[in-house]
Amino acid sequence: MKLSEQWLREWCNPPIGVEDIVRTLNSLGLEVGSVEPVAPPFSGVVIAQIKAVQAHPDADRLRICRVSNGKSELQIVSGAPNVYEGMKVPLALVGANLPNGIEIKQSKLRGVESFGMLCSEAELGLVEKAEGLMELPQDAPVGNDIREYLKLDDKLIEVDLTPNRGDCLSVKGIARELALATGSSWQERWPASVAVAIKSEFPIAIKAPQDCPRYIGRVVEGINTSARSPLWLVEKLRRGGIRTIHPVVDITNYVMLEMGQPMHAFNLDALSGGIVVRRANPGEQIRLLDGNEAILDAETLVIADSNGVCALAGIMGGSGSAVNENSRRIFLESAFFAPTAIQGKARRYGLHTDSSHRFERGVAPDLQRHAIERATALILEIAGGKPGPIIEAAEKAALPRRKVILLRRERIRKVLGTRLEDKLIEKILTGLGSDIEVISEGWKVTPPAFRFDLNIEVDLIEELARIHGYERLPRTVPAYHPKKLASSESAVSIEALSDMLIQQGYHEVICYSFVDPKLQALLEPLRSACVLSNPISAEMAEMRTSLLPSLLTALKYNLNRQQKQLQIFEIGSKYLLQSTEIKEEMLIAGLRYGPQSQEHWDKKHGLADFYDIKGDVERLIAYTGLPVRFEPMIHSALHPGRTAAVYLDNNCIGWLGEVHPRIRQTLDLGEGTTIGVFELRLDFLLRKKVPSYHPISRYPSIRRDLALVVDQSVTWAQFEACLLSVAPSYLTEVRLFDVYTGKGVISGRKSFAIGLILQEISRTLTDTEIESAIGRILQTLNQNLGATLRE
Repeated sequence: MKLSEQWLREWCNPPIGVEDIVRTLNSLGLEVGSVEPVAPPFSGVVIAQIKAVQAHPDADRLRICRVSNGKSELQIVSGAPNVYEGMKVPLALVGANLPNGIEIKQSKLRGVESFGMLCSEAELGLVEKAEGLMELPQDAPVGNDIREYLKLDDKLIEVDLTPNRGDCLSVKGIARELALATGSSWQERWPASVAVAIKSEFPIAIKAPQDCPRYIGRVVEGINTSARSPLWLVEKLRRGGIRTIHPVVDITNYVMLEMGQPMHAFNLDALSGGIVVRRANPGEQIRLLDGNEAILDAETLVIADSNGVCALAGIMGGSGSAVNENSRRIFLESAFFAPTAIQGKARRYGLHTDSSHRFERGVAPDLQRHAIERATALILEIAGGKPGPIIEAAEKAALPRRKVILLRRERIRKVLGTRLEDKLIEKILTGLGSDIEVISEGWKVTPPAFRFDLNIEVDLIEELARIHGYERLPRTVPAYHPKKLASSESAVSIEALSDMLIQQGYHEVICYSFVDPKLQALLEPLRSACVLSNPISAEMAEMRTSLLPSLLTALKYNLNRQQKQLQIFEIGSKYLLQSTEIKEEMLIAGLRYGPQSQEHWDKKHGLADFYDIKGDVERLIAYTGLPVRFEPMIHSALHPGRTAAVYLDNNCIGWLGEVHPRIRQTLDLGEGTTIGVFELRLDFLLRKKVPSYHPISRYPSIRRDLALVVDQSVTWAQFEACLLSVAPSYLTEVRLFDVYTGKGVISGRKSFAIGLILQEISRTLTDTEIESAIGRILQTLNQNLGATLRE
């Protein structure tokens, strides 16, 4: 919500500066995002009137103007297409300083001297683009400083509101809050009823009363087609972030900013039959005001006439019924649309409008008649015309009902930790617009219709604390009676797993569970995903079936910001579509990119690869003590031959590997390096093997080194499992210290060099025992895996 300080002070003018206004709004929970001047600094610009215009002798597009600045007449050369005799415009005198550091000097344009410059809105920094000079009203005082005339020494306050505070999406709403917090005078302003001048009506029918319980309309005829929006209206809209279009449209936008009620004006000559508020028929189409065509579904609320859809209710009108420069008869709309009927609909059609923004959050259901009276009065003042009677269609049973809430003194004391005076409580509640009834234990409070967020007692208590001031509440420490919870020695906390990765140099990220369907299809083309019916954007339209899309998106974000080394992990859910149900699984996933370590003068900086990411996973799982194994696998997004499945017993609990070069190239994720990733099921890692005591042997250990040749297809996990199946109880450790292929080893085979550590707890082993154990191991490896001693 954008509003100017001056407009706010028209409603509530506390004796404090803009800095204190900002501080007050922030303390009320109405966070101020920025405070900026409404115009950039400039000086030396005055109001001038063009007395005469003649063609430039040597340039077709230039005009020589005789201009009065109130003191003298100057010769100015201008190339503006809209210059005419009698026009009042801003004049930058010689020596004036304009935005962007431009200083006006006496100059010659194609041989003709020019003593200043006639200015457009863009040259004064009021808009980004302008097609001609800024035309001022004919009553603008010649010679006056333009900054004083336009009141440009003003501040633009942008308030970032939470979704529950739709009542503050207006100057009136923010002024109400400011007045209550500062104790300044503020009075509800309801416009007077406009006298009906004609009997013209346009019928209204509501066929979706739950979506639109109230619809009010009015016919206005005899609009002056040559009317223009006055400067005060143009400036207030500009400072509210809205461009001017047509006097009638500008007035509806002005009322929306002032009172918070979105409105719409139809060209009555383009309507036929009557207004019908209904749900769209599937497949109906409408060309909107922005020029785009929307194909509607049955969930969309529309405004229609006998010829078809005229507008998306509460969102945007259609181009076919739009008010234009030739419109002399209009139909004003002011309606209450249920928030649930509008929420998400604008986004469904790729739209976001000021109107939908307000209706999604809730507009007061009793505001419509006041808004249409206010708009009518402004139309008659600015564009003329004759108003007809107000036509209202309503389903009162479907309108939101104001709920009575019991507010207890004792409950206030317990929640806030202090006792507030009854007078203060009543002042705050009435200032909020509530109706109150005093009872013995407190009050019966009926919240105002515009506060959709006040439903239960604690909501009111929160309002008391907010308005009274959180800083005024005493700091009291509540009594704490801890209970000892039973804990299992085998349990592993999520925090412990996070700490393990953080100790390895990883940073935790938190990503959306919504991902780009194109990215997800690229990574997991055979996996069905849950498609969102109302996505935030096209790039967040599916629920993720893996954490990999989120991590790669985070990687690309960092690469675009010149990060050369990255280690990140996320603990979150993936969502698998199984028939008509969605299964949620918690995962822990990580990504590693770039050098193995940060740059340092005494280290060589190799790039992280498959074995680095595998080592990270092994260290993570080592914390649990669980006996996992790794087996080769195929994954559509990972490098063949550099991908492994992680098994615990017979359960596949995840995978790890390097991102496929094709994926890396498609996503433009850097060249000449690898991207290591892993993903593990969290439920298997939240338990650990409890350590048990084993006495330390006092007798010496014996080591036997062996080099065994096996087929290339034999994995170390298979080899080790086969060895341990016949190992004696006194084999305490198996160490793999070399894997060799090359000279001396037959093609298609490889050599495992292992060290066997043997030690008995109660005695020294004999050579006979050792040789017997080694023999059994060699025989079993030979029979099962074809292993032979390397010569």
